[in-house]
Amino acid sequence: GYVLRRIIRRAARHGNKLGADGPFFYKLVDALAAEMGEAYPELRERQSQVEKALLAEEEQFAKTLDQGMRILEADLEGLEGSQIPGETVFRLYDTYGFPVDLTADIAREQNLTLDMDGFEAAMDAQRERARSASNFKMDADIELDLDGQTAFLGYSGLVSDATVLAILKDGKRVASASQGEEIMLVLDRTPFYAESGGQAGDSGVISADGLRVEVRDTQKAGAHFVHLGIVAEGQVSEGSAVQALVDASIRQATALNHSATHLLHAALRQVLGDHVSQKGSLVTAERLRFDFAHGEAVKPEELAAIEDMVNAEIRRNTAVETLETDIDTARERGAMMLFGEKYGDSVRVLSMGGDFSVELCGGTHVERTGDIGLMRIVAESGIAAGVRRIEAVTGEGALAEANADRRRLQSAYSALKSSPENFDSKLSQLLAANREQQKELERLKAKLATAGSRDLMSEVEEINGVKVLAVQIEGADAKALRDSMDQLKNKLGSGVLLLASAEGDKVALVAGVTKDLTSRFKAGEIMKQAAAAVGGKGGGRPDMAQGGGTDPAGIPQALAVAKEYVNHV
Repeated sequence: GYVLRRIIRRAARHGNKLGADGPFFYKLVDALAAEMGEAYPELRERQSQVEKALLAEEEQFAKTLDQGMRILEADLEGLEGSQIPGETVFRLYDTYGFPVDLTADIAREQNLTLDMDGFEAAMDAQRERARSASNFKMDADIELDLDGQTAFLGYSGLVSDATVLAILKDGKRVASASQGEEIMLVLDRTPFYAESGGQAGDSGVISADGLRVEVRDTQKAGAHFVHLGIVAEGQVSEGSAVQALVDASIRQATALNHSATHLLHAALRQVLGDHVSQKGSLVTAERLRFDFAHGEAVKPEELAAIEDMVNAEIRRNTAVETLETDIDTARERGAMMLFGEKYGDSVRVLSMGGDFSVELCGGTHVERTGDIGLMRIVAESGIAAGVRRIEAVTGEGALAEANADRRRLQSAYSALKSSPENFDSKLSQLLAANREQQKELERLKAKLATAGSRDLMSEVEEINGVKVLAVQIEGADAKALRDSMDQLKNKLGSGVLLLASAEGDKVALVAGVTKDLTSRFKAGEIMKQAAAAVGGKGGGRPDMAQGGGTDPAGIPQALAVAKEYVNHV
């Protein structure tokens, strides 16, 4: 998606340079489908979806381009030499999503170059900050000089005898390890599932006479499984005979969430459309997280339908079937396959509810869908352009979520002195009353702010033939200041205005210039200077601008800005 987005954005920019006004790229889909639809039927089947996705990307990029260009142009004004600093390139990329290659294109057009060494230094600093924030204490991303592979026995049981093939400490291979040491153990066989396919690695115990290793996680290193843990008792050596025992409760909770993820995927495609495809997942004992392609937020009624569909399949309590077969047979059975994923000669097909969900999966699952008990969706959000995320819980976690909802509702009933039967009507009445109070409050604030407007006119000063009104109004918020600005402009007829108010440590500012004077004076320029005086920022149009700050003591200085501005322009 990242590479495709760069290509789309570059095409959009060049199209705009050639004279295209506004979004245009999505209009080419129709011609492409007509020309190439026979060879690529997906173009015709999903034409509207592709057009919608392209249009959304063009509209988003238009905002990014506009914002990034303003930042870049401001930095170029003060540029000394012919090289754009790496910090500027990084800030555009990191803060505003402005692609580096686009900055390079613009630089070439203006005979400038980029400080790529400075950019890479800033990127390295960011990576280091990310590494420092990481909580991982051990890393299984290592190279193992071992023959053969670890045999996985976890589909059929949670315990097995095994032999220690290797021990690693601090990333280096050692002959043995003793109590208190954090290690990585490689076994010749194991019931522990190693993290893959979005499913978290198993935890449990590896033991022998006088030995106990508490396994916190299991990862893959090539064809071997690496058990990350701490020696809680005794000593372990290479070649030791041990027993590996998976934590059954964690494995079962993880299996519930993993099986529910498959049902969720199938329900998403039925409710939202078959354009939904998996973009990532995470399955732990606590919850499941599923990322999928979809161009807009999932509506509440759609989420309810998806949840209901999954729970209906759970109540059907059908057997979960697995089949080891070749890729062609799996495809004939309609198994979901991830685009771009490489599959071996033999694959594992997992089916639930007959044909309701058929996917390729190497993870661990329940025996029957009814084992899941219940699934509750707890969150839905967007994580990238065109990618949504659903988080859910199952089993005891879902029951706990339902109980928590019930407690929250009971608190709401109590607060409103209502029962479940009349809660909706009481809440509606309360919200309606609150809206009326807010309107009345705004009316009172506006009345307070404008009550003395005739007196304010006596504070108008004439500077170089221009009427200037710069005053502080007590008890007004930003909206009241804007309302006052409109009324005072009408009374003033022609002039420059700056209004200020303070509430606690928050300062609100509004600047205005009547239409006949905007060719000489700019409200936005006044606001930038005035807001700086109260420790804040602001800006706007030539005729109206607003801003604020956190230093009420600076209001007199801010008001003086308007007079000085008119005096010197």
